[in-house]
Amino acid sequence: MQFVDEASIIVEAGRGGSGCMSFRREKYVPKGGPDGGDGGHGGSVYLIGDDALNTLIDFKYQRFYKAQNGQPGQGRQMSGKGGDDLHVKVPVGTTVIDQDTLEVIADVTEPGQVVLVAQAGRRGLGNIHFKSSTNRAPRRTTPGTEGERRNLRLEMKVMADVGLLGLPNAGKSTLIRAVSAAKPKVADYPFTTLVPNLGVVKLGAHEHFVMADVPGLIEGASEGAGLGLRFLKHLTRTRLLLHVVDVAPFDESDPVASVEAIAHELERFSPALSERPRWLVLNKLDLLVQDERRARVEAIVEGLGWTGPVFEISAISGEGTEALVQAVHRWLTEQRRLENEDETAAEAEREMRRRMEEESVARAESRLGRKRKSEDDGDDDFDDDDYDVEVEYAP
Repeated sequence: MQFVDEASIIVEAGRGGSGCMSFRREKYVPKGGPDGGDGGHGGSVYLIGDDALNTLIDFKYQRFYKAQNGQPGQGRQMSGKGGDDLHVKVPVGTTVIDQDTLEVIADVTEPGQVVLVAQAGRRGLGNIHFKSSTNRAPRRTTPGTEGERRNLRLEMKVMADVGLLGLPNAGKSTLIRAVSAAKPKVADYPFTTLVPNLGVVKLGAHEHFVMADVPGLIEGASEGAGLGLRFLKHLTRTRLLLHVVDVAPFDESDPVASVEAIAHELERFSPALSERPRWLVLNKLDLLVQDERRARVEAIVEGLGWTGPVFEISAISGEGTEALVQAVHRWLTEQRRLENEDETAAEAEREMRRRMEEESVARAESRLGRKRKSEDDGDDDFDDDDYDVEVEYAP
């Protein structure tokens, strides 16, 4: 199955049925007066969150969604049948943007959440409504109104508490395999991970958190290099970033320079996201002899001037992973407690998410501007990073 996290669709609500012009005609009642019924309301289009979906692949093959029209009214004061509403299922974590106005219509964050995206057309009135003392036989009706039509852009962001950040082959997929039941592909070459992977890290019967592994970043990712630009947005919903670093890279590159390069790309992509709490996770310590470990760790921390939390692990052997997930769980629990008890902390989190959504809209506006310019220049080969990755996706 393809993993598709962006899609453009058109939704159109149903038109309202027109009112009927009719007069009562019965035996011995030659002038019975108006009896034209009203039309039916059109159907509206709604999006509904469904946690059984994890990709927008369905919208690649069907891009137009239309609700039913209302039926016209009839004689004998019979109203037309209303059009059925159309409910379209989308994955939880989908942001809905109006492509024409760039308005963020809604953020679908809960299963079963219903969002109105196209308002139904109103019914027309039959001539019975226009009878008066001076107009006993009105020949006036009103037509039903058109249903709302919108061009929508759907952007899906995975719902996770913790996001893994780092270069390709830093060991992010190995880490998520070690601490959860997720089984992403692991291999000894870069860009093994092509789509985001989610893993539920369980610490007890009712204690868990969700971790997201996204494709590795490379220098220039914020400008579209590699796969990073397309999937960095999946980290915007996370509360905590774990920056996974290979302490013994095969190409003998400098881990300090690698961390700084990724931090630079993160800031260029989203200043708000770069302000999220970020912990340093030094991985692959099993590749170093015991005597070298402490010196290598200290060199990296001092070279970065790092003052935040640092964890030393070997994801492939599981060394240090238990301490890491316990610390993450304690931090997440404390953050939720603060937000529930302290309005200042809750407002700070809402402000952070608002900034991220504004940045998302700005990126969408930039893509739309490039696309329109490309169309004006007659270029049909515009690519706004909406390509699809042909991969096997295992949820």
